[in-house]
Amino acid sequence: MNKKEGKNNRGGSRPNSSRPNSNKPKPAMAKRAQGPKKAKPVTDEAASKRPTKVAQNNVPKPLKSDDIRLNKYISNSGVCSRRDADIYIQSGNVKVNGEVITEMGHKVKPGDVVNFDGAVLTPERKEYIVLNKPKNFTTSNEDDADHRNVLELVRAATKAKIQPIGRMDKNTTGLLVFTNDTDMIRKFSLPNQKSTKIYQVSLDKNLKFEDLEKIATGVTLDGHKLFVDEISYIDNEPKTEIGLKLRTPNVKVVRAIFESFKYDVLKIDRVSFAGLTKKNLPRGNWRFLTEQEIINLKNV
Repeated sequence: MNKKEGKNNRGGSRPNSSRPNSNKPKPAMAKRAQGPKKAKPVTDEAASKRPTKVAQNNVPKPLKSDDIRLNKYISNSGVCSRRDADIYIQSGNVKVNGEVITEMGHKVKPGDVVNFDGAVLTPERKEYIVLNKPKNFTTSNEDDADHRNVLELVRAATKAKIQPIGRMDKNTTGLLVFTNDTDMIRKFSLPNQKSTKIYQVSLDKNLKFEDLEKIATGVTLDGHKLFVDEISYIDNEPKTEIGLKLRTPNVKVVRAIFESFKYDVLKIDRVSFAGLTKKNLPRGNWRFLTEQEIINLKNV
């Protein structure tokens, strides 16, 4: 009964409190909502101007064509990156239809003849290929009877002047990306680029757990601190098989890490490169990247 009385008291007290007025905010809120609506007719002049602004913004749309910025045209030809192309343009080493162009942002039209540092350019379509590299092939251009160049393995893929992103020695296997996109090649060669690579490393003896922990905290090579994203033993494999994730584009660093702890590296296999994997790609085989994979590489 006391509870019922309490409830009744609460119910009866509400009309005398400030709360009951909280039931009237609905019309009040409605009035507030109506305020801006009344203000809209006042801004008819501003509203009438909006269509003209939209129309003005739509004016350039019909001007879309196959025109391309000069620095991108040069980059598409495979001779250098867009940034380097800007330097050549500013230096007066680029002609369009026989006229020296130094203007940044100059547009090249279909049929224009672009002369770059004395040579006529022919832009190529961008090609992106991934190879599961086998042993005894190298990215080096030096002639050596003991090994062959990786370009032999992808020669049938395209006539474009592709080149590998990064370097691999003849004993390193796994994912290697090829392209004629000089901007992408330059991007992945920068020391501060963020893409990760995963390697499976085979050692001559078991990796001690204390050495694994030391490597995980970072290694100093040639006076420079190298940070390792992740290192671990590989499940169901001997402790000579190690998984290593890091960001450096130089594969030689992988070998140097373990050699600094007195281990001999027998094999290095790159199983992942900037999100790409070698799933369903047998050793020695290649394939073109999908559109989504290309977008992912550009956004890494």
